Amino acid sequence: MWSIILHGGAKTIEDKDAAANRSGCRKALDAGAAILRNGGTSIDAAEAAVRVLEDDPTFNAGYGSVQNEDGEVECCAAMMEGERFNVGAIAAAKGVRNPIAAAKAMLFDKPVLIAGDGARAFAAQAGLRLCDPDALIAMHEAKQSDAEKRHDTVGCVVLDERGLLATAVSTGGLEGTAAGRVGDSPQPGCGFYCDNNIGGAVFSGDGEDIARMILAARVMYALDDLSPREAVEASLAHLDHIGGEAGGIALTPEGKVGWAHNSDHFAVAYASSDDPSPKVYLSKSEEQNA
Repeated sequence: MWSIILHGGAKTIEDKDAAANRSGCRKALDAGAAILRNGGTSIDAAEAAVRVLEDDPTFNAGYGSVQNEDGEVECCAAMMEGERFNVGAIAAAKGVRNPIAAAKAMLFDKPVLIAGDGARAFAAQAGLRLCDPDALIAMHEAKQSDAEKRHDTVGCVVLDERGLLATAVSTGGLEGTAAGRVGDSPQPGCGFYCDNNIGGAVFSGDGEDIARMILAARVMYALDDLSPREAVEASLAHLDHIGGEAGGIALTPEGKVGWAHNSDHFAVAYASSDDPSPKVYLSKSEEQNA
């Protein structure tokens, strides 16, 4: 069987942005599910889904990323596969049009993480599409007020028909943060992790808090005893010690999905070969009332 779950960020979604978040997640889900239905790999499906989210200015990843204190865009992205635990990640990268493509290109290479100018150089060497860093700033982002600052991330967990798990995550950073800042997104065990024998998890939210509490790793430990939803909830409970908002998604080797968040909203979409009808929700309460 195959299964896919993705998210468009733990955040507050204004009424005027609800339709765009719902539509964007649905399109990303369709892209990933199409690959899985045709026998494609979890790695390809995860990249395809996150690419759609990166290309949609609704989300803080790729095109639509936010600016740091220097007015620049620095993106982070990562992928991991759960068979041999290969990881590919870039951090504080400038002018990489689809950061998730660079993470995928690095997945089976020796480095786990390349940052800054090195990340752009790697993307260029891999023949990936580059751009002016400012080209990733959507017009509505340039006009954003302080009250609308965003810290969300996009991500995906996928299981393919061969039983192989993959996770993917991408973020445009934290509005107004210090240049070179790196949050949880490209750090294994913090913003993501996967193991074919246990499951996969991806997080979004306050990156420093997610990293301090290694939320993805906590989900992995909990999946032995808890359902994916319960595992994410138990992981999020650790934020009570330090504060912070986050949302997480998880997927087991049996294809079961789960998710939870303590943010106002968390745009999530999922489907599987057992239940191929797309499910798209903007909060856990919306799913519960469906």
